[in-house]
Amino acid sequence: MNAHVMARSAYSAAAISTRTGRGAEYEIFARVTRRLRQVQSGEGGFAALVRALHDNRSLWTTLAADVAVETNELSKPLRAQIFYLAQFTTEHSRRVIAGDATVDILIDINTAVMRGLRGEGEGA
Repeated sequence: MNAHVMARSAYSAAAISTRTGRGAEYEIFARVTRRLRQVQSGEGGFAALVRALHDNRSLWTTLAADVAVETNELSKPLRAQIFYLAQFTTEHSRRVIAGDATVDILIDINTAVMRGLRGEGEGA
């Protein structure tokens, strides 16, 4: 192992451990949204579409479960909005799989959340 590889592996471990909660959430949203964009452009066919939708629904289901807990520190209105978006995502994903809708709005929602996590939302 050369010095370059050793340095890269040492610093990559440090970068992971210093990532903030918001940064980690952003990365998850970015990864899922990237896959939705790929299927939006036709990459991978129906199987890739279903996998991307499943990953997106899993993310939103996790968020819904988190905001449903009374000890969650987010404001009640924000928690309610996140819960609603999780429900919408599930229903819209069904419509996409049935061929009655596109992934566009799911990408828009995720992108808006990513902007908020980066502090680029309204009033930022």
